[in-house]
Amino acid sequence: MVELFIDFGYCYSFISGKIMLSFLLSRLVSTFFVVLGVVTLVFLLIHLVPGDPVQAMLGEAAQPADLESLREALGLNQPLLTQWWLYITNLLQGDLGNSLYSKEPIIDILIERFPATLELAFAGLLVAVLLALPLGSIAALRKDTVWDNGAMVFSLLGVSIPNFWLGPMLILLFSLMLGWLPVSGREGLASLVLPAVTLGTALAAILARMVRSTLLEVLSEDYIRTARAKGLRESAIVIHHALRNASLPIITVLGLQLGTLLGGAVITEIIFAWPGVGQKTIEAIQQRDYPVVQACILLISLSYVLVNTLTDVVYAWLDPRVRYSV
Repeated sequence: MVELFIDFGYCYSFISGKIMLSFLLSRLVSTFFVVLGVVTLVFLLIHLVPGDPVQAMLGEAAQPADLESLREALGLNQPLLTQWWLYITNLLQGDLGNSLYSKEPIIDILIERFPATLELAFAGLLVAVLLALPLGSIAALRKDTVWDNGAMVFSLLGVSIPNFWLGPMLILLFSLMLGWLPVSGREGLASLVLPAVTLGTALAAILARMVRSTLLEVLSEDYIRTARAKGLRESAIVIHHALRNASLPIITVLGLQLGTLLGGAVITEIIFAWPGVGQKTIEAIQQRDYPVVQACILLISLSYVLVNTLTDVVYAWLDPRVRYSV
């Protein structure tokens, strides 16, 4: 009998592993095609934007011969399909090209800028979690009370207030009037506070509503009533039973919103002069630096796609029903 149970456990683990591997392969294949579509779309949109980068580089007084010579040197005189194929080929080889202005390798620019964007995105995510978990939990535990209404009003305000208004207001209050925090730049932990709060407030509002609705659903389950009947403390019930079982949809929202934070950090980086990929993207657009714009947008898009794929994998690992549904 013991050997039968051992064989059954081995077979179950083997089948479960095969299903998980199949799930991973399907996600990787879909991710590849999504990335290819993003690369192509970014390439086409950048090249359809009005404006000539060669004209911008040489100025209005440039001679036609000089313009044509530089355009040929940069490969911008070739057909669009040829430029796309060369871009894809170089991209597969890890070659993002050089900036049209600084002549610096684009990979070096991204290596220099991306850590700042990651730092801001994770700081915003941390602010969102620290605000949303207690607010959502209190709103669920004190349903239809002043606490619940206050948390939902905060959520409504957080979703409604745009970053380009909230950021300057925080600068005006905490930097100019009170003098507590730096106005802009990336010079230590203090300079990270205002950008992180600006970026994380909207996510905190969304996450607080998700925590509230998920906890309300979980708190009505039979095992919660059983835990209360056993005399467990309410804090232990919420932390060890309710929040644990409500974590799956919360993890999904966190994963999706982390990708959104990476892309949405552009406005916040501009407001606070944060030296990240978003600020570099705007600078490159103003300079008509096509290769840098393509690389920056591609990096943000890839980050979003990879975070979503990782979220799917974590979700499937936590909930086996997701694997079997593929």
